Amino acid sequence: MKLRLLGALSLGAMLIGQVALADTVKIGFVTTLTGGAGAIGNDMRDAVELALDHLGRKMGASDVEMIYEDDTFKPDVGKQKTEKLVKKDKVHFVTGYIWSHVLLASRNSVVGKGPFMITSNAGPGPVAGKLCHKDFFSTSWQNDQTTMAMGEVLNQLGIKDLYIMAPNYAAGKSMVAGVTRTFKGNIVGKDMTKFPAQLDFSAELAKIRSVNPDAVFVFYPGKHGMQFFKQYSQAGLKDKVPLYSAFTVDSLSLPRLKDLAAGSLMTQFWAPDLPTPITKIFVQDYRKKYGRYPTFYAAQSYDTIMLIDSAVRAVNGNLSDKDGMRTAMRRAAFPSVRGSFKYGNNHFPIQNFYLRKVIKDSDGNYTTRIVKTVYTNHQDPYAKDCKMSW
Repeated sequence: MKLRLLGALSLGAMLIGQVALADTVKIGFVTTLTGGAGAIGNDMRDAVELALDHLGRKMGASDVEMIYEDDTFKPDVGKQKTEKLVKKDKVHFVTGYIWSHVLLASRNSVVGKGPFMITSNAGPGPVAGKLCHKDFFSTSWQNDQTTMAMGEVLNQLGIKDLYIMAPNYAAGKSMVAGVTRTFKGNIVGKDMTKFPAQLDFSAELAKIRSVNPDAVFVFYPGKHGMQFFKQYSQAGLKDKVPLYSAFTVDSLSLPRLKDLAAGSLMTQFWAPDLPTPITKIFVQDYRKKYGRYPTFYAAQSYDTIMLIDSAVRAVNGNLSDKDGMRTAMRRAAFPSVRGSFKYGNNHFPIQNFYLRKVIKDSDGNYTTRIVKTVYTNHQDPYAKDCKMSW
């Protein structure tokens, strides 16, 4: 499996190093493993385990020790678990992080303290801009980018009047900032709902009915997204006002949403049908191992492990050579699900973003397919505020 993966990018000779040192690579992975949002975190963990399978459970000649921590969806808990990983477990890498507010609470416990920090999902503006750091990397995106792409799509579709809804926390604010940055029409309504407490959207849906916009855009990850789609249909809006989203419909929610999400459009950096060699192997083996399509959360987590592997191999297992590992990660020369990309000066990917549509595959399973490319080699708008250069 490992050789097949490396051969897909013809990187075998480059990635199979003559290892001089073989320290155990200790990786801490902070995510949400319990509660309603636990499905996302467990999907991420599954992808990490698949990546390790593909690597033969080793990085070069080095053993790998994974330590998973549950942030329970709370910033203070996430920070405590992060501090444990750094101070007690003495990990070399701290990664994971679904939620922007958890990442922001945890950042200062890692950067400048020894380990590298790699976000596998959350991408709030500050860490891409003024708070960028030489030991902080992303294998996902900066929050605004995905919804900036949606703003462009709405323009292309001729939407004039748009109603926006999102949860009132760091990522929700970033997603709204992204779509409003590029959308050229009128924002006729905006609701920032309580998060994570609010799961009843009846009052906001009544406002949408009264305004009667051309379209509605929402950002509601996890169980909040499933509740919103169900209530949107129950309110009689599904066939009246087109609904567009980001990070709301994914491979975890689709088996439950089914026809409620059929045909809906969203933007993202990746989809299971992206025609890259690594995506083909990743999706095939993920479905074989777990019996479901992987989410983009899983794809990003898979890339995290491959990025770390590239760093460990580059220094022949000498984990004290942080400069060597950093240089290797900056090259982004690892087998990524997104294909070839490069890192910006702020260590966030410069990459493509796609319009995706919910469909049924040949077996009757709901998934998404790419409709078109919206952005090519897109860099986030906060990179200009990052003073780091290399």
